[in-house]
Amino acid sequence: MLTQPKLMEFLQRIGAKARTEGRCYLTGGTSAVLIGWRDSTVDIDLKFDPEPEGVFEAIPQLKRDLSVNIELAAPDNFIPAVPGWKERSRLVGKFSRIEVFHYDFVGQALAKISRGHGRDIEDVKQMVRKGLITSAAIRQGFEAIRPNLIRYPSLDEEAFSNKVQTLLKVLENV
Repeated sequence: MLTQPKLMEFLQRIGAKARTEGRCYLTGGTSAVLIGWRDSTVDIDLKFDPEPEGVFEAIPQLKRDLSVNIELAAPDNFIPAVPGWKERSRLVGKFSRIEVFHYDFVGQALAKISRGHGRDIEDVKQMVRKGLITSAAIRQGFEAIRPNLIRYPSLDEEAFSNKVQTLLKVLENV
């Protein structure tokens, strides 16, 4: 399991291996553990953009040394990127040559809503409770990506819209 101390060690060590400047965006359970609404998660979900040289060569050894699974996964792998996601991504810190951010919480929330698992919905509720996002931001983000849903054939626009609307009603009481 990935805990906050193990995640911080990973970030320090991956940063030390980077030969060029770059950015790392944390997402999913990784953000939840770092912010503290979960004690642990199964893996480190991240995205490099731009990719610093040396990090992919370092990942296999870090996986073994820390006994963690690392997934290259971000919301924009599953749903259209919400316009302005980079600007809304929150800085975690700088680890040598790598700037680390939480991937935009609006994008994270929408990806979780589209998947719809119980833990995902609880994560979205926690994001709202902690003031990381608002219902209005979720609604605006969905409307912004709606025209691009056609590029994601696995997504059913009507079903996704219904999930968003249902959760927004639930969030009125959060």
